[in-house]
This record gives sequence, structure tokens and C-alpha cells, in this order.
Amino acid sequence: MASRRVFTRTLPALVRSGSLLQASVPRAQWTRQISNISRSLHSTSRTAQAAAGAQVAADPNDFEIHHRPIQNPIDATNFIDNAAVPSKADRWFPIHDPATNNVVSRAPQSTLEELRAAVESAQKAFPAWKATSLLHRQQLMFKFVALIRQHWDRLAASITLEQGKTFEDAKGDVLRGLQVAEAACGITTQLQGDVLDVAVNMETRTYREPLGVTAAICPFNFPVMVPLWSLPPAVVTGNCMILKPSERDPGACIILAELAREAGFPPGVINIVHGGAPTVDFIIDEPAIKAISFVGSNKAGEYIYRRASENGKRVQANLGAKNHAAILPDANKNHAINATVGAAFGAAGQRCMALSAVVTVGNTKDWLPELAEKARALKVDGGFEKGADIGPLISPQAKERIEGLITSAEEEGATVLVDGRNHKNDKYPNGNFLGPTLITNVKPHMRCYTEEIFGPVLVCLHADTLDEALALINANPYGNGAAIFTRSGAAANHFQKNVEAGQVGLNVPIPVPIPAFSFTGNKKSVAGGGALTFYGKPGLMFYTQVKTVTTLWKEEDAHVAEGAGVAMPTQS
Repeated sequence: MASRRVFTRTLPALVRSGSLLQASVPRAQWTRQISNISRSLHSTSRTAQAAAGAQVAADPNDFEIHHRPIQNPIDATNFIDNAAVPSKADRWFPIHDPATNNVVSRAPQSTLEELRAAVESAQKAFPAWKATSLLHRQQLMFKFVALIRQHWDRLAASITLEQGKTFEDAKGDVLRGLQVAEAACGITTQLQGDVLDVAVNMETRTYREPLGVTAAICPFNFPVMVPLWSLPPAVVTGNCMILKPSERDPGACIILAELAREAGFPPGVINIVHGGAPTVDFIIDEPAIKAISFVGSNKAGEYIYRRASENGKRVQANLGAKNHAAILPDANKNHAINATVGAAFGAAGQRCMALSAVVTVGNTKDWLPELAEKARALKVDGGFEKGADIGPLISPQAKERIEGLITSAEEEGATVLVDGRNHKNDKYPNGNFLGPTLITNVKPHMRCYTEEIFGPVLVCLHADTLDEALALINANPYGNGAAIFTRSGAAANHFQKNVEAGQVGLNVPIPVPIPAFSFTGNKKSVAGGGALTFYGKPGLMFYTQVKTVTTLWKEEDAHVAEGAGVAMPTQS
């Protein structure tokens, strides 16, 4: 499987096979670059710019895997009417490689005219797209899925360069989004309505129809997965979508739009704009946009949910989290420790489902030194480096904020058992690196527990019993996920029934469901109480409106009609 491959690409191999190699090669050869080809940060921008003139199929091997400075970085463009549209912005956001903080591109604050052009493009495309047969939309989705698979490593390389996560983790990012697109290919069995004979010669049917123009506001931490949480279910059901990727790492999203065009999606069905708060406010207030999907912080998400709802829009919004795991004394010790370390520190902790708090129950507190040993063994390095376990944080500001939270834990009486502050990387001295950090003796009032850290930091609390652990977990305002490690079916069942988190793992540390289900966080982790969730059946419901039609075809219609009836119809 592509997501499992070890990336070992060289120019000779590329020329011979036109694909990636799986065989192991010497490190020096593994890092050799194709220096005689001038390329941008993610091939996206240049290919998209060329496409503004003549549209050509993108090369899935057109990317680089290094953290060296990029000569002549190319600006990200808008994507409107299936074409790259260079922005006329007077404000730009620098895009940095988090491993080096070198500038690799810029994202524009799309102008008001560009934002309006994206909406007009989507409005113009919607009537014909809505009228397109479901089977044809399904065929385009099949092609889109195939192209994502072909460009898997290219997408992952863009993620690693702009977001910082390791290349293997970036391929997992692509996979989890790809699964949503694959699920959307089954739309012919997912969008069926209901029919019932309600009286003699009378029946009632339900249909699900698209809303119109929709929008998705995406975060920095999953540049492919989160856009694909929204894009496939929105467009396969007949909507048009305007995507706003994070201004910190828009490259992969632009590649997705390019691939959608190659798959055959008509102009205007998928558009991309960029920017910060002005773009968000435009999306919220633009009357033509009927629904908004958002993943991000509580502050931004609650604002978007409230203001957009006041404007009559549908909003699905996944917000912050503080995910817990309870470790019971009868747990498989090796599995519990390894699973906890991977879930806490993977992606540098920049996941909304990262395991950020562990509750040791009973004598499992004695396991913490072994957990600390596993954490110290993780390799923190540039995302393209072979063997890297953890990449850098997204920005120096994120690193500074997280280090401040670690310091506050010390000041409030906690113990920093593993300290990742001031992690040094000789090869990348300017990177946003923070080593795995383990904080023990944490109490619920401490800032390191009450705030979402969003970094490679695991806080450890203790409970004497399972019920005490449950009470502690349920007292937390967040409700994305929770896990328990135990060999006891009775204990697992008790935990499952009584924990308040929306996604529960029994010996599974990150219980994010596959797209056959839905992302069902709750409490403060989802705006609106969790009624409008991403992908799965609820995702399709979000992007469609039910229309109920009742018909009467009398058998005697061929005869003279009866007189008008004025009594209340009873349908009996």
C-alpha cells in the first residue's frame, strides 16, 4: 500500500521506472535531489499557473523531498473556474518550512473581487451540476479517487514541506481523506429516498437535493484529510464548493483542485480562495453560500457557528479537544505504553484526536518511567529525514506558547518527567522543534490540563479506581474522544457506557471512525452540541435538503372530476 511505502526516490530510478522505489538505498543516495529541474515548493503553483493558459495533466512525480532553501518560491494562486488565478492582493502570508523557517511560498489575502468571482463561478455552475445525473457525478468521483492515489506521494510531500509532519505521517493524512472520497463513490446506495403508500391512489416520497454553493474553512494540521472530509460529500451530492485552505499550508489543497479538474469536474464546481479573517467573514456573510464546514479552534469555530447561524446558514464545526486514556492494571502493558506514546506524540501532537491526557489507575502509575523511556527514544527531525518520528511544530509562535504551558505546569507543582524544551537539531537549528514532553503529578486545575496544548506534550493524572477516572474524564468540558486500556470486558463495557466522549476506543488510542460512520465528537469539541457531524450518513445529510412530495393519481381520473372539496384533508 502506498501509505506504507518507504520513500526512497532517486533520479535514475525515476527515469527507469517512472515511479517510486520500495527498496532500501544508502542515506546519501536517498537524499540526492534532482537539482537540474527548477521547481516550486509543491509543484502546485507552477502547474496551476501554466494551467491558466493551457491545461495539462500534472506529473505525479513533480515534487522534491528536501528542506533546503527554495530558489524563487512561487506564490499560491486562487483557483476559479478550473483555472489558476494569480491574486492581485496587497497583503500576503509567508508560508514557511517548519523544519527551517525558510519561506517556501506566499498565500494571498484574496481580494474582495476575487472572493466574489469565486462565488459567481459556483453560482453559475450549480444549476447544470445539480442537473447532472448521479451516475455521472459518481464516475467523476471514481476518477478523482484514482488521481489522488496516483499523486499520493506528491500530496504528502507538499504536506511535509509546508506543515512539517513526517513524510510517513503525511501519507496517512492523505489516506484518511482518500477514504472519505472512496466512500463518496458509493453515493448511489447512500442517497436513496423513502416512499410510502399513505392512502388509496396516494403516495408520499422523500428526495434529497443539494443546497447550492457551500464552503469549507480548513485548518493547518491536516491539509488533505480535512478538505476531503467536505469536498467529496458536497460535490457528489450536487453542490458546488468553495475551499479556503489554511494560509499556512495551502499547497496540497491546490493540488486537490487540480486533480478534480483533471478528473473532469466542470468549471465552478470547485473553487479555492485564500486569506485570514476577511475571507472567513466574507464566507459567513455571503448570502449565496448556504452551508459552512469548519475545523479549528474553539474561539474561531464558536464565532463562525454563531454568526453564520444568525445568517441562516448550516454550520458543522469541529473544535478543540482534550482526549483522555485510562490505563487499568490488567491492561496489556506493552500495548498500552506503545499505543499511548504513538497517539500522544505523533504529528507532534497537532491532531484534534491526539491523546493529550492519560489517567493511570491503581498501580499503573508505576509504568510511567517506562512510558518516559519510550518517549525519549523518539527521533525528532525534519519531516523528510529518514527515520523521523516527530516533525516540527507549525510555527515559532506555537512552540513558544507550548513551552509556556510546560513552564506553567512546573510553577503549579507538576513534574516534568521528560522535558522537550530547547530541543536542539544540529542540521536544522532554526526549526520549530519541541521534543516529546511528559508531565506527571498533574491536577485538574492546572493550565496544562485545562487548555488544549496541541503539541507533543502528554499530561498524566492519577485515579485510584475506574469510577474515579471516569468522573475525572467526564468533568472535562471537551468530548472528542476517550480510550481505555484493559483486558476486562466488564470494565471496558462499563467505561463505554459511562464515558461522555463521543468517540470511544477500547484498547484503541485514537478512535477516529472510518467514513462508513461519522466523526462524532461532542460537548465543547463540536459547535451546536454535535448535531451536524462530518462524513458518513450525517455528512450527506448536512449537504442535502429533504424534499417531501405527496402525489394523488386517482384511478377514475379518466372520468369527470368531482366537485371541489373544502373539508380538512385526512388522507384516510
